[in-house]
Amino acid sequence: MHKRRIAAVAGVAVAALLLSGCASGGTSDDEPVDTHPDGDGRTLTLWHYEGEDSAMGKAWDAAIDQFEEETGATVEFEAKSFEAIRSTASQVLNSNSAPDILEYNKGNATAGLLSSQGLLSNMDNAVEAYGWDDQLAESLQTTARYSEDGVMGSGHFYGIPNYGEFVDLYFNEDMFAEYGIAVPTTYAELEDAMAAFEAAGVTPLAESAAEYPLGQLWYQLALSQADRQWVTDYQTYTNPVDFHDDAFTNATETIADWVDQGYISTDATGLKAEDAGVGFISGKYPIFYSGSWWYGRFQEEIGDSFAWTSALFPDSEMSPGSSGNLWVVPSNSENKDLAYKFIDITMSPEIQAIIGNNGGVPVAADAADITDEKSKQLIENFNTLTERDGLAFYPDWPTPTFYDDLNAALQELVNGTKDPSAVLDQLQTDYDDGVVNITG
Repeated sequence: MHKRRIAAVAGVAVAALLLSGCASGGTSDDEPVDTHPDGDGRTLTLWHYEGEDSAMGKAWDAAIDQFEEETGATVEFEAKSFEAIRSTASQVLNSNSAPDILEYNKGNATAGLLSSQGLLSNMDNAVEAYGWDDQLAESLQTTARYSEDGVMGSGHFYGIPNYGEFVDLYFNEDMFAEYGIAVPTTYAELEDAMAAFEAAGVTPLAESAAEYPLGQLWYQLALSQADRQWVTDYQTYTNPVDFHDDAFTNATETIADWVDQGYISTDATGLKAEDAGVGFISGKYPIFYSGSWWYGRFQEEIGDSFAWTSALFPDSEMSPGSSGNLWVVPSNSENKDLAYKFIDITMSPEIQAIIGNNGGVPVAADAADITDEKSKQLIENFNTLTERDGLAFYPDWPTPTFYDDLNAALQELVNGTKDPSAVLDQLQTDYDDGVVNITG
């Protein structure tokens, strides 16, 4: 049996953070990778923050068992909170308290920042040895590769995802039937449906402006008027970004209009993602636009309460989404060869099937292994996006502070303290300042 220790969410003691980094062992970045490492008498330390009952939590527990059986090594697992890892990563990975492998968030301000600080292993040799680049679609590789400045999309591999995520529409089919409204398949039908619900006294959209849901809807509305180059410019600073262009203007004016029309409640300014999601689960709202990470929870908590379905946002080639979080190997890892072997096991058909049959989105599963019908629908939507290069990442990724900047601006839009033009002015300033802080 593998060892399991539950870490305190407060993180690592300050004294430990101040210790100097230890010399890395196992496989170094420029040495050949042993794909059959002998783990006898060795221990792999592993951190992640997935819930025990989540698709990834179940899959990675199974991967630990398989890894220990195949290698003879012992896994010492510590469950961390997302915030504990996010807030202490730079200090911890520069100390002798670093694990051999951990889950870490993808993007310029997270994995990119750590890679630029020299805290993550260059995994190019491991990618070649195990063939992970053949298992990952190009759009999924974007978040795994970073330049010297920590900007995603080019350079070396500093992490490997084994699941994906994206944002789509959830519909309460029973509410649509109750009010005699057809589930929409086009953008025009979506607006007509929301108007019909509002006329019947029902607020159609479960929404949160205090956290990510409204920002992702805003970004989706912009994506509906954008192309791939627009996304590249916005996410990687390839060309100047104009927040008064057609895409951002459409998104901001549409959100303001939907508030005026009653499709989005002004109460959303004080609601969090959990509030919006629970509102949909309880049957209060007929429509929810949010991430695939809700899928497994909806399956479990909605149960037979009502029929529901999901769909990609209509009349748009792109949607917010990306690879899932990354397995990264600290530069100080003493067991890099074992860490890479563990990553490879999480990419195996058996582990990918566990992700796919429990509400997750596997990146390398055999379609025949996915037996749950709801999960098949989710994965089909994701595959549709990846096949048309439709994963457009997330609106808050460009700078470390843009998540808070965007939420604050959209709260003012919803409560009417700023009009669309003023909101766009503010976002332009926030974005430009953040990019300068990253690129100099």
